[in-house]
Amino acid sequence: MAVATQSLEELCINSIRFLAVDAVEKAKSGHPGLPMGAAPMAFVLWDKFMRYNPKNPKWFNRDRFVLSAGHGSMLQYALLYLTGFDSVSIEDIKQFRQWESKTPGHPENFMTPGVEVTTGPLGQGIANGVGLAIAEAHLAAKFNKPDAKIVDHYTYVILGDGCNMEGISGEACSFAGHLGLGKLIALYDDNHISIDGSTDVAFTEDVSKRFEAYGWHVLHVKEGNTDLDAIAKAIEEAKSVTDKPTMIKVTTIIGYGSPNKQNTAGVHGAALGGDEIALTRNNLKWEHEPFVVPQDALNHTRKAVERGAGYEEEWNKAFDSYKAKYAQEAAEFERYISGKLPDGWDKVLPTYTPADKGLPTRKHSEMCLNKLAQVLPELIGGSADLTHSNLTEIKGFGDFQKGQYENRNIHFGVREHGMGAICNGMALHNSGLIPYGATFLIFTDYMRAAIRLSALSLAGSIWVMTHDSIGQGEDGPTHQPIETLASLRAIPNLTVIRPADGNECSGAYKVAIEKSKQNDPSLLAFTRQNVPNLAGTSIEGVAKGGYTVVDSEGTPDIILIGTGSELSLCVTAAEKLTSEGKKVRVVSMPSTTIFDAQDEAYKESILPKAVTKRVSVEAGTSFGWHKYVGLEGGFVSIDRFGASAPGGVCMDKFGFNVDNVLATAKKVLG
Repeated sequence: MAVATQSLEELCINSIRFLAVDAVEKAKSGHPGLPMGAAPMAFVLWDKFMRYNPKNPKWFNRDRFVLSAGHGSMLQYALLYLTGFDSVSIEDIKQFRQWESKTPGHPENFMTPGVEVTTGPLGQGIANGVGLAIAEAHLAAKFNKPDAKIVDHYTYVILGDGCNMEGISGEACSFAGHLGLGKLIALYDDNHISIDGSTDVAFTEDVSKRFEAYGWHVLHVKEGNTDLDAIAKAIEEAKSVTDKPTMIKVTTIIGYGSPNKQNTAGVHGAALGGDEIALTRNNLKWEHEPFVVPQDALNHTRKAVERGAGYEEEWNKAFDSYKAKYAQEAAEFERYISGKLPDGWDKVLPTYTPADKGLPTRKHSEMCLNKLAQVLPELIGGSADLTHSNLTEIKGFGDFQKGQYENRNIHFGVREHGMGAICNGMALHNSGLIPYGATFLIFTDYMRAAIRLSALSLAGSIWVMTHDSIGQGEDGPTHQPIETLASLRAIPNLTVIRPADGNECSGAYKVAIEKSKQNDPSLLAFTRQNVPNLAGTSIEGVAKGGYTVVDSEGTPDIILIGTGSELSLCVTAAEKLTSEGKKVRVVSMPSTTIFDAQDEAYKESILPKAVTKRVSVEAGTSFGWHKYVGLEGGFVSIDRFGASAPGGVCMDKFGFNVDNVLATAKKVLG
């Protein structure tokens, strides 16, 4: 009996291997080596441990799986097909890496149900996994009762040597160890090969000792291609360790079974080729045609469908019991996972008049966060060691620490990139959480890949960025963003908002919260320095991206377009130009992203084509403003790096003053 069972397991494992081999060969593109080597650990995990329902990939209490080594995507597609997910058919496997295929080159959550997160750049996936585990820990602490557990699942990650080389994995795994995330289990595919060949040319550290230093429980399976019992025992032990995450180092042979290419870089990122496939089929005694899975293997792996239905039914009964005992908590939980916002949530956002004291927009941001935290319990996040500069603490809700997972202030430490990917993981947990991550605007350079992936993978993270210009002051050019806003505005599906005063800050948060629930990220850029509250600004105006705050009678002679702290310069300059007989319109443009999405009639009503005399005013590069200013316009901008001096001095010396706005406007007017 043992031999027959082992034979069946080998059949299933080789089914994974050859689906990958055949798909990569047909596409003439891809990475067959990782699926061939990692198939045993993946099979054991999906067959014996993971709880999921193939017919309902979004069932809430499923275990989450992340293939951080995303180049080996055929491993995941093979698993989805074999276990009965409707999202991946054998035809989809045959269309690997083709146009509009459900089996793209790297796993993408928005393309393929059953894929939790998008894993392209290495290291992002394990960091997303930390975010998924944080979400589980927080929700479990909030909703579970001594006699009822409705949040109880694991996050499993397969990562490779490349993930462990990337710095983001160190940031995120260090943080996971600090937090003691016991339901995070990472399987490290230790195959010693990367694109350049043996990892010995660049990567010789003891990864196990590194993870032990992070505070992880560490195990080692020495024969990862053949010792299925050892893999199973390691996962079982990992599940028994509840006070720290576990890293299981599984030593494998990349391209296992290929006589001439296994254990070489040649099997990492290229098809095996017809001759080598024939040799591999012979070596692994695989007598089946391409894309054919033996029925015995399919019968076994498809048992996941029945198991999954049972898991979900069991959970549904548990939740019904929970609902009967804890109706209020159950209602809140159901609202969370539905993605709905509570009625009237936005009424707490403050509004202002010019009589109200001027403050930095980062201070207005703090007020918004704290007002929203009272009515949106799903709002959770923090700063990369800049809490008291970013002003991102939500007061009265405690610090999220080991054993205090119900709290909502996360101290990410000086880990901007890790913070970004962790927030994305929390958003992609699909449980209604609204995660935010904060740092200085300039340090988006340290987390740009994670910000880009939030936009690409439809993760509703909110990026709270302060110290948004040369007004940052004394810290100097290393800390003063110049080109940053323009580069962020270039990212598709990322809504960038730079509010001018208190009303616009409230408007920015209203947009960001709504977009988060639509699985879209937003980036809010706030000032360090005080700004006045202006007449004509509004929450509603921000929702349009650009709108008129000062207007003239009749067609204007010139339009001044301002953002952030520079909008007030436009308003004052307009008053002076008006007193000199000019007809002036001032447009606030907190978000070019949102403005560009408006219909043509609205855009024409704000920036009529007939008015060609225009000036943009923003304490950043002029790049990108030509679109709104045109050939006859002018710019008050900065196209060089900043300087170390008090913020007000920097602003004045670089021309961000009323006199320069007036001079530029008069030059444009001729």
